[in-house]
This record gives sequence, structure tokens and C-alpha cells, in this order.
Amino acid sequence: MDFRTVVKIEHPGFSIEPCERMLFVGSCFAENIGKRFVENKFRAVVNPYGVMYNPASILHTVQKVTEDARVVFLTLGTNHVYILNETGEIVDNCAKRPHNLFTERVLTVEECTEFLSEAVDILREKNSHVHIVVTVSPIRYAKYGYHGSMLSKAVLLLAADKLVARYPGVVEYFPAYEIVNDELRDYRFYASDMLHPSEQAVEYIWERLQEHYLSNGARLFIKEWKPLKDALGHKPFNPQSEDYLRFMEDTRRKIGLLAQKYPGFEV
Repeated sequence: MDFRTVVKIEHPGFSIEPCERMLFVGSCFAENIGKRFVENKFRAVVNPYGVMYNPASILHTVQKVTEDARVVFLTLGTNHVYILNETGEIVDNCAKRPHNLFTERVLTVEECTEFLSEAVDILREKNSHVHIVVTVSPIRYAKYGYHGSMLSKAVLLLAADKLVARYPGVVEYFPAYEIVNDELRDYRFYASDMLHPSEQAVEYIWERLQEHYLSNGARLFIKEWKPLKDALGHKPFNPQSEDYLRFMEDTRRKIGLLAQKYPGFEV
């Protein structure tokens, strides 16, 4: 008997290689996944100008970054934007300024698609071989009301679908939203606020992503790096003991060998 529905993930037309140059832009869910790539020594840049929740703000970050990453993840959180009344521009952060300085509105499917398309075009200009993965964050927004939150996600899902169709072979869709809502359909997979995915849920998504996006070489690299990462994180009772000093010397030797094997690897 099968007690859950497993989301099918289409295999992408590319693989993420060891120490790959990557860029993550978007909601705090992008931070959670991007952090795991950073911890595993991929050359990943995660939200260099802060968390960006909507497609317009994601575009603003892409316009400013200088990295020519080969793999980019864009994580969409909401279609709600805030417009500064004085200039008519969409702001990325209200910076705790008075609410009456801004007007909140929702972007249409078409507007979301156009903002994201402009971001894709910029990324392709920086690296003609770029592969872009678009995801929709599973985090719900209680302040919109749960029906309003679902409407916002629906707009983003439609925009993501249009983006994939517009850029075949360049843009892929990863179903993080569907995994949380269909595979992990239980409140034990949520944090204490009952809105954000728990650490366990994020770890599960990370495992699914590795299965489908990482090359065999990248998976081997993570396997080889893990004991060294654990060793570096070990806190000894006596850091000056001969045993610990020998242990760290051996760890540094193994790190040097790993750096020779994988160009771009740095600790």
C-alpha cells in the first residue's frame, strides 16, 4: 500500500557539477536551499541584495548582480508588490517606513511573466550557457488570508509555466510547492508557525533536488566532502592535544587532495 502521493519531477536537460557557479534569488525558501549548496562548497551566491519575494524585485537583483553563474534558481514568493507613491516605483523593501507612503497591488500573470522574462534575458546575456530553474515557494502568507495566498500562488504558478514555455531548454520548473502540498501533506512538516516548511521538509526537498539535478560527479563530491565538513565542525574537549592536532593535520591533508581533484573547491 502507498500512503502518499509522490510528485513526479521531470529530469532537466542539464546537470549541476561539483563546485558549480550558482545564483539563488527569491524568497526565504531560496535562502534555505541556497544555503545547502553553500555548505557543500558549490560557488553559490544567495540573495546578495536581500530576500526578494515578487518577480519585479527578483528582476531588480538580477539587474544588479555581476556573477555569470551557469545555474540560477529563481524562487517566487508572492505577486503582491509595494509601490512608493512619490516615485511610482516598485520597492524591494519598505524599510519600515510608514505604510501610507506606499500602495500595495497585485501583479497579473502577464506582468509576472514579463518581469521574469527580462531577468532571463539579462542572465543569458551574462552567460549564454545559463540554465535557470524557477520554483514557487510553498510558504503561505497568512496576512493575505489563506484564499488570497492561494490566489497569489496560482498567479505565480501560471507565470512560471509561461516562462518555461517561452524559454525551452533554458528554463526548468522544480515543483517545490507541489512537493510540500502533495507529498508532505502533514503539519509535522511545518515549523511552529504552521506556515513555513520545517527543517525536515526543506531537507527532503534538498534530497529530491539532488536526485534530479546533481551530476554523478557532484553527488560523489558531496559524499567525499561530508566527513571533512563534519571534521571541521567538530569541537574538541582539548584543542591542544596531540590526538586532535594529528586529526586536524590529516583533515587538512585530505582537503588538499580534494582541492586537487575538484577545480574551484575552496574552504
